[in-house]
Amino acid sequence: MSAIGEIIKARRKEFGLTQAKLAELSDVGVNTLTQIERGEGNPTVRVLEKVLQTLGLQLTVTVIEV
Repeated sequence: MSAIGEIIKARRKEFGLTQAKLAELSDVGVNTLTQIERGEGNPTVRVLEKVLQTLGLQLTVTVIEV
């Protein structure tokens, strides 16, 4: 989870957005966004999708054969 948080934080800074502004644009709580960026908490896939979509990113799932 921390890798996703780092990507989100870097992209947010790239766009010059504060956490509060990204939270508003993504329609998620600022505390939730802060936890995501820190690699803490357990956000739902829907919450991650909202934040990622706002930043022009997407979540990709890869099936690994075992």
